[in-house]
Amino acid sequence: MSLSCIIIDDEPNAVNLLEVLVHQNTKWQVLGKCYDALEAIAFLKENKPDFIFLDINMPQLSGMELAGLLSHQTKIVFTTAYSEYAAESYTFQTIDYLLKPITLKRFLAAMQKIEQYFENHQPKTNEQATAGSNYFFVKSGKVLRKILLEEIQYFEGEKEYVRMVTPMEQILIYRRLKDIDDQLQPPFVRVHNSYIVNTKQINKIQDNHIYIANKQIPISEKFKDKFMAVIQQRIF
Repeated sequence: MSLSCIIIDDEPNAVNLLEVLVHQNTKWQVLGKCYDALEAIAFLKENKPDFIFLDINMPQLSGMELAGLLSHQTKIVFTTAYSEYAAESYTFQTIDYLLKPITLKRFLAAMQKIEQYFENHQPKTNEQATAGSNYFFVKSGKVLRKILLEEIQYFEGEKEYVRMVTPMEQILIYRRLKDIDDQLQPPFVRVHNSYIVNTKQINKIQDNHIYIANKQIPISEKFKDKFMAVIQQRIF
């Protein structure tokens, strides 16, 4: 698969190793190499790689701090010698978490995971989008239940699972909210680290809160601009 990436790491040897692994084992293009977070920010303003390799322990701004400044659409593969950041890393658009020193075996496993991610998230054709736009199936116990998208009011992330809410019921889905967000399109919009809402089900928006039925849902600054851009299309 042909993908583009950049490598962000303050250690030249680590950058060189990743570049060699990419060139020898993939068809990916390394668009650039950045040795600190500020250089990376400037580079990303002019370039749009499919994903970034991002070191965590860097001067000025850490990889985690940099990730918090990037668009939530930026896909990240973290590279670090520290395992304790693994859980926190998945609050971002993280595809994988590589511990240094990166071995060939671990890189190849990451390569498969990265390419599988982009295969699963390729833009749908018009025909596919139309065919799959009004329902999906949810695994509940040993049963796959058909759910109409128009009936869903919102999704609420709760640690290791997501609560899907309709006027009639609430269903627990054992997936991350981020993964569900990646599969949905408007009228579903992420408005908070813990919420995705169906804009068709909104009763009102007031004081940075959304009201759906009896539920009050906060709008976070992180997602506010994207949410309001969708809502703006419906304001007279």
